Amino acid sequence: MSIYFSGLMAPLDKNNVDTDQIIPKQFLTSTSRDGFDAALFYDWRYLDNGEANPDFILNRPCYQGAQILLTRDNFGCGSSREHAPWALQEYGFQVIIAPSFADIFYANCINIGMLPVILPENDIQALFEQSSKGSLQLTVDLTNNSVNAGDKQYPFSLDEFHQYCLAKHQDRIEHPGSEI
Repeated sequence: MSIYFSGLMAPLDKNNVDTDQIIPKQFLTSTSRDGFDAALFYDWRYLDNGEANPDFILNRPCYQGAQILLTRDNFGCGSSREHAPWALQEYGFQVIIAPSFADIFYANCINIGMLPVILPENDIQALFEQSSKGSLQLTVDLTNNSVNAGDKQYPFSLDEFHQYCLAKHQDRIEHPGSEI
């Protein structure tokens, strides 16, 4: 099996998460890819007094260090800012799993080497149900295009060119002129 990535999954049970929720506009002060992780989901992660919101999923101790994000339909909608996938990646996410993504967000993820996995709603629901029983480790097999959770396997499809770029860890933003 060719493993692209294996890690802890955090379940963000929300539809239509837009790029302003992923990284609010007041944090878009740079065009470098550094320093955005602290602002990721800022309005959800922090209370008005600046303290961590204990109810937000990523602030729960069992999801510290999660590298795979499970979410719902239409993730990354809104503006086309590259900062949203940068913030997710800098925070530590390498794979985002959802039933659908906004087209530009999806392309931005591929361009920086972060894998957006599209699974059918029933598979997404099954993963949410598995995660409700405790923390869940997933393995993503890029060669066979599957997400593996214990003995369950969830197939996905990925454009051959995107699969090649991700397998070679090709970052099209940092190396725009590189030949593939």
